[in-house]
Amino acid sequence: MRLTTKGRYAVTAMLDLALHSDAGPVSLADISERQGISLSYLEQLFSKLRREDLVISIRGPGGGYRLSAEASRVSVAQVVDAVSESLDATKCQGKGDCQDGEICITHHLWQDLSSQIHEFLSGITLADLVARRDIQTVCQRQDLRRDGQQILCSDLG
Repeated sequence: MRLTTKGRYAVTAMLDLALHSDAGPVSLADISERQGISLSYLEQLFSKLRREDLVISIRGPGGGYRLSAEASRVSVAQVVDAVSESLDATKCQGKGDCQDGEICITHHLWQDLSSQIHEFLSGITLADLVARRDIQTVCQRQDLRRDGQQILCSDLG
């Protein structure tokens, strides 16, 4: 089982968006700069996130993206699912044809693990992550590096 770059980057970008949402729409260029994710990759991810109604696009000067719901209503699993990322731990992608077209002896074990991972990530919201002190510290460091002195992270108390 592996969470690929697509899922990791989508969660990272959505968390960045949640952390900076109090300042208004957040540009993908700003997320790209802070998180070290290419702008073209972010555009692809946000196209999927927008299609799944997790973000809203704001056009024009000062435009960007914002969450379509409160951060407390967006789970990490929703973000991963939106970018079509599989958290499937089976080697057959859940099809049950692991061993010569039949279910292998460990298929149900790995399927149960996949379910547990999805359930775990469903129980964590962007707001939960924003509230974590370690995440706030990293956010502050990223914003300081970018802007010299200004702290931009929202919800830093």
